Amino acid sequence: MLAGEPYRAADAELRAARLRARQLCATYNGSAPDQAARRLELLQELLAAVGTGIEIEPPFACDYGTNIRLGAGVFLNFGCVVLDCNRIEIGDQTLLGPGVHIYAAFHPTDPVERSNGLELSAPVTIGRNVWIGGHVVIGPGVQVGDDTTIGAGSVVMRSLPARVVAAGNPCRVIRQLEKP
Repeated sequence: MLAGEPYRAADAELRAARLRARQLCATYNGSAPDQAARRLELLQELLAAVGTGIEIEPPFACDYGTNIRLGAGVFLNFGCVVLDCNRIEIGDQTLLGPGVHIYAAFHPTDPVERSNGLELSAPVTIGRNVWIGGHVVIGPGVQVGDDTTIGAGSVVMRSLPARVVAAGNPCRVIRQLEKP
């Protein structure tokens, strides 16, 4: 799965790992806002890496958690979903609006392969200091460069360079930002 080769999500080991993630997410999502220390403990148990000062507003959902790495100061607003059947890395100071979905998962386009239960995955990398507007969808294999802004409602299926403003369905670069 992590090597990008076809895999079966129905595998017993993968099912057990998803169940673990669902249980931790349910506990996290049911925790009170004043339980910051408990929430941090749950995220440290769920995720592969948790930078300092991160915040995730419930509800949050993920497949495994163990393939998600969050840098320092990362913020995920309400309702974010991360399908992490491959590596998902989010750089320092990156902000995700409500309802952002990040998918490392995809399925074969060949109907025979798909009906055999095979799935595929590709890693997603989001740079540092990125702003992702509400209800953006980021697809498998996408890389987003540092300091980029993605407009609300965008569907990002191709990588975006650093220091751009991009939006739309399909998402496209609208303008390049000036050098600092």
